[in-house]
Amino acid sequence: MTTRLRPWPRSLAGQLVALLLIAVVLAQIITLWLFAGERRVALVELARNTIVSRTVSLVRLVEAAPESQHPDMLRAISSRFLWYWIDDTPALAEAGSGKTDKRIAAMLGEELNAGKTIRVDVSRRAVSHAPPSRRRIDVGDSEGEDEADDQPEDRQARDRPAPHHHGSWRAAPVSLTLSVQLSDGRWLNGASRFRVPRNTLLPVFVTVALMATAIVLVIGLTVRRLTRPLRDLAAAAGRLGRGEDVEPLPESGPSEVRGTIQAFNVMQDRLTRFVRDRTRMLGAISHDLRTPITSLRIRAEFIDDDENREKMIETLDEMQRMVEAALAFARDEASREVGAPTDLGGFIDAIAEDYRDIGRPVAFDPPEGGRIVVSCRPFSLKRAMRNLIDNAVRYGGDATLQLSAETGQAVITVRDHGPGIPEERLKDVFEPFVRLEESRSEETGGIGLGLSIARSIVHAHGGTLTLANHPDGGLEARIALPMDDRPGRR
Repeated sequence: MTTRLRPWPRSLAGQLVALLLIAVVLAQIITLWLFAGERRVALVELARNTIVSRTVSLVRLVEAAPESQHPDMLRAISSRFLWYWIDDTPALAEAGSGKTDKRIAAMLGEELNAGKTIRVDVSRRAVSHAPPSRRRIDVGDSEGEDEADDQPEDRQARDRPAPHHHGSWRAAPVSLTLSVQLSDGRWLNGASRFRVPRNTLLPVFVTVALMATAIVLVIGLTVRRLTRPLRDLAAAAGRLGRGEDVEPLPESGPSEVRGTIQAFNVMQDRLTRFVRDRTRMLGAISHDLRTPITSLRIRAEFIDDDENREKMIETLDEMQRMVEAALAFARDEASREVGAPTDLGGFIDAIAEDYRDIGRPVAFDPPEGGRIVVSCRPFSLKRAMRNLIDNAVRYGGDATLQLSAETGQAVITVRDHGPGIPEERLKDVFEPFVRLEESRSEETGGIGLGLSIARSIVHAHGGTLTLANHPDGGLEARIALPMDDRPGRR
């Protein structure tokens, strides 16, 4: 049997966990959307302020210190992400026209407050000025010494692009180039490469995964424990609907659940007592009627008029059969047969075989596939089946039995090939002592309790019994019983 995936869980625990997970995911997405921009702006602001403060400090130091100290200053303040050099020409032919360019230039001008020419260009293009060699930074040093100091691995380390940062954020490269004219006419040039963080969903995934684990472990187990009494209540209600004896359920769980269980215990106690009292009363009345009927029959034997005597004895015999049937029904109900899982295929086949042994035309079509198991009271169900088969053979001439499995139900059909029943009388035949011999046969068809008893037995099993005229002729009785869904029963 294939299991269909349900988009929404049916259990209370599953629905609560699903709702909490949806709430957590939405909250994390909204939080990321609200605060990601602020984090990005803060990091960009920090990088910008760092560049501005270093540039201002370096300009002031270079203008105040002797030229021989300039190389050491440049070397000390430069790094692989931000480097400076002094040249006779500016690194930028003209200043950038963007808002960020103008803002950084304005900040440098405000800090220096000397009316200097400042050019700034910020873009996402590759940095046009690679990190210079020590020869270029160390203005005034001998050329041979600089070239010896500038080893290939040093140049590679300086020229290597900044690494990508993995983890909570990724970065987009941004280049910055600036030129500030010094008081002696030379230019202090600077170049920087830094990365603006890009937000990713990795933090959201990690947070949601941790919260989902906590929700499933804590909320799921807690709700499952709290709803266990409800599952026990549903199982007890199903057993009660099938006519089984149900012990009072322990009152546990939250106050609302305890109240529901208490009401169920009271209801099933009253219902059981009511049914037993009515059944006991029916049995008592039927038993008490046997004596006056027997007395009347004896008195009828002394009537001289043969015709009247025979009619009275016939009527008394009919009354006797009605009383015996009612008494037998009351005895069956009072016996409280214990239910048991039953393989309906073998159960129905055995009934059909009993009829065939006595020469009755009863056929059974076994179902294809696996076994069909229901929890029932076998003797009571057999009585209901016999009543239906007897009617089919008596009024239709034969009986064909079929068994199939539908959604959560086992369906038994008993069909004959007789004249059927008028549509307007299909429900009437379930009433006690109702007979329709004139529409189905000229023979006397019993006392009219067979279908009533059969329906009562089926209802006691939590099922339904319906009658319908078959399109191809004949009457079809359909019994639907709840299937035993416990593991290993099918």
